[in-house]
Amino acid sequence: MPSTALARRRDTTLAYVLWFGGFFGLAGLHRIYMGRWVSGVIWLLTGGLCFVGQLIDLVMMPRMVEDSNEGAGW
Repeated sequence: MPSTALARRRDTTLAYVLWFGGFFGLAGLHRIYMGRWVSGVIWLLTGGLCFVGQLIDLVMMPRMVEDSNEGAGW
């Protein structure tokens, strides 16, 4: 039976797929997936901070996923 920590692990590939949703008006889904609800809703309502935040997240994604897996995103 998997432990709770393993059940919460986030996948970088899926985070990038969700990030791509920003091109279709769904910016912020990757942040919500990683447990960053507040910034995810802000990204969703502002188009990823006018897409500038989306571009920054493109570079920062591996670190964000790592932080989420370590519990920092919860």
